[in-house]
Amino acid sequence: MNEKLTRLWATKTKDDEWWSSFVTSPLAIALNYLVVDIKWLTPNLITLISFITAIIASLLIVVGGSANFVSAAVLIHLSHVFDCMDGQMARYRKATSLSGGFYDKLSDQIQVTLWFGAVGYAAYSQTNDVIPVLLAFTGVAFYSLRGYVKYVTIYTKMSQDSSFLEKLAIQDSSAKKEDVAGLGFGVLANLRWFFNEQRKIIAFNEGVFIFMLSLALILDALVPMLWVFAVSQLFYGLARGMQRGQAIDRNRKISVEK
Repeated sequence: MNEKLTRLWATKTKDDEWWSSFVTSPLAIALNYLVVDIKWLTPNLITLISFITAIIASLLIVVGGSANFVSAAVLIHLSHVFDCMDGQMARYRKATSLSGGFYDKLSDQIQVTLWFGAVGYAAYSQTNDVIPVLLAFTGVAFYSLRGYVKYVTIYTKMSQDSSFLEKLAIQDSSAKKEDVAGLGFGVLANLRWFFNEQRKIIAFNEGVFIFMLSLALILDALVPMLWVFAVSQLFYGLARGMQRGQAIDRNRKISVEK
């Protein structure tokens, strides 16, 4: 088997999001196969290209029209492929950095806000109804809450235990998933993995957004998509907050009892 392809496949995130897992991430590996050895093309530059592509897609959505919507859908997918590429390239070159990870996550958050803000505006222009704007705002706000809750939890636990991050890193390293499909695995193993991956669609994370948003743009079904986006993020944002809060309270009670 081609050694370069094997090394690139090893950079694929073991627990990728739904659409990333079997579409955008493999496409990113294919593109990286062509460009990963070009020294001037750095992971941070790929992150910037992804971000610029996302901005162009947002502008096309705001301008509106069927052709622009389809073009935006293609660019949104392309942006996400680039978003997968930068991390793969960094891991392949053994050049991962804290700043690279920071800018990658920051640009991801901005992209989601731009895309759904643009769709909210486009749907408002079509319907002259403010509800799509409110749906977009609700979805973005509670999607952001899902991430915010995680960092508030870390801050809260570190205020009680300064070594919490070290313990978390040890826990994460011991919980790393093994490959169960991909290069070198049989057809049945890959089919089993593929069907198991479909359960991730109910998580309504960024990978699902890429598919959902692109399909809505192609079909010009913006308002139904915004309802799904808003309701799913409202549910998961509140549920995640309650789960984290209850976990902190349980740990506090255990500590008191000890």
